[in-house]
Amino acid sequence: MSATHEVLNQAPPLTAFSTADDPALLEALRRDGAEWGEEGVRKLGALAGSEEVQEWSRQAEDQPPRLRTHDRYGHRVDEVEFHPAWHRLMTVAVEHGLHAAPWAEERSGAHLARAARFYVWSQAEAGHGCPISMTYAAVPALRAQPELAAVYEPLLASRTYDYGLRPPLGKAGLIAGMSMTEKQGGSDVRANTTQAVPADDGSYLITGHKWFTSAPMSDVFLVLAQAPGGLTCFLMPRVLPDGTRNRMHLQRLKDKLGNRSNASSEIEYDGAVAWPVGEEGRGVRTIVEMVNMTRLDCVLGSAAGMRAGLRQALHHTAHRRAFGAELADQPLMRNVLADLAVESEAATVLAMRLAAATDRAQAGDEQEAALRRLGLAVGKYWVCKRGSAHAAEALECLGGNGYVEESGMPRLYREAPLLSIWEGSGNVAALDVLRALAKEPAGLDAVLAEADAAAGADARLDAAIARVRAALPGLADPHAAQLGARRLAEEMALVLQGSLLVRHSHPAVADAFCASRLGGDWGNAFGTLPAGTDLGPILERARPKDLA
Repeated sequence: MSATHEVLNQAPPLTAFSTADDPALLEALRRDGAEWGEEGVRKLGALAGSEEVQEWSRQAEDQPPRLRTHDRYGHRVDEVEFHPAWHRLMTVAVEHGLHAAPWAEERSGAHLARAARFYVWSQAEAGHGCPISMTYAAVPALRAQPELAAVYEPLLASRTYDYGLRPPLGKAGLIAGMSMTEKQGGSDVRANTTQAVPADDGSYLITGHKWFTSAPMSDVFLVLAQAPGGLTCFLMPRVLPDGTRNRMHLQRLKDKLGNRSNASSEIEYDGAVAWPVGEEGRGVRTIVEMVNMTRLDCVLGSAAGMRAGLRQALHHTAHRRAFGAELADQPLMRNVLADLAVESEAATVLAMRLAAATDRAQAGDEQEAALRRLGLAVGKYWVCKRGSAHAAEALECLGGNGYVEESGMPRLYREAPLLSIWEGSGNVAALDVLRALAKEPAGLDAVLAEADAAAGADARLDAAIARVRAALPGLADPHAAQLGARRLAEEMALVLQGSLLVRHSHPAVADAFCASRLGGDWGNAFGTLPAGTDLGPILERARPKDLA
């Protein structure tokens, strides 16, 4: 077939870039004591942007996991088969310590450096971040049972990815999952009906159904079940010490909107063996630390998705002409791109600040622990919710080119809502903000102190902080508090972001944020930054390049 025309005016493939070319990210490492991790972040960022890894990501998405419940003879095997690309992605993630490795490191900034690596690597492919994140989050929960932690924690922190169905303690490294949600309760885990019956050897036999269990191919799981003393957390291996398979049967894999490379499942427990983690009746308290850590990764993942979408939009508009000029040079598109860049940087600085608070909390800083607790709740609510809107606008910058699968934008678009839903959708996160304010007042003091660190630098930020304080007396009425919970969570997230940007970012970025997000001079869509905003420095800062 002869060619009918020469293809012109198309953006070249976006390859051989580095996801670590991100000033806000690298500045956070240097600012908060993890500058030693910059070399590793840069190395992983360059790998994430390579053509080879982009191909792995495409393959893992295009050929999702497949459930095999029985072998050829009719015996249950309950195996999930993955494309080799999935295992390559997991290998890199584990070898670079994106899972539980920071818990074994003693140097300052270990969790921040890990957060930065998670941020740059998950821009390549987000689905495999789920088991990586759960493994990271399992350790603080497991420490409620020191004798189990002593045995399993070194394997969870190991930098060896050892995939396969074998007894956990005979492997070189472990991946952990969580199994909590049931049909009748959803986020209300106290409504769970799965039963745990004590056995003579100190273990328990678990019977019941879990409606949503991510990463069912994990080696061990933290499971919630009703013991005689109430809702309790348990550690459950997929393979028992004698090599037999535990009685946890995979019913089906979920057919999800996004996150297709990762397996999510319904599981039936039929007398499955597990060991208690913490005291009977304290399951929710035990699992809270795991939820807090996975919420950190939700914020990180949303920030990473925004950065990935922004990069694609900047690349396409720099190479596409319309109406006689490059898209990136046209005033309306410049406003859209700058607005996307402001949102992306605001998400990144908050995510990194919360990761830094995790390091300081682990070192015994009570104020940082309080900031982390409340900051994670407000960050989870707002940053993850903004991720979907950001992905939609970034996709639209590519027009019809962004709507086709080959662009990668539909995958980004489908992935964004997951992080707003996982570990508590909007209402759950907003209600958790109210709960934290009521039960842990030190968190409010810590958040306000963080916001006040920029007091006097921008009148719009000062006014927003005052609005937060003015809203607090209304929390005394439970009905009114619920009705205002979302607005309060949003305002608290925004003042945290504003304070961080005013103190640490380019003045043009901080001014644009405060004028639009805090000053009210903004429309209902991206691309409505107020007239007179200095877009040039914002776009220059956002364009991927090595930070001098």
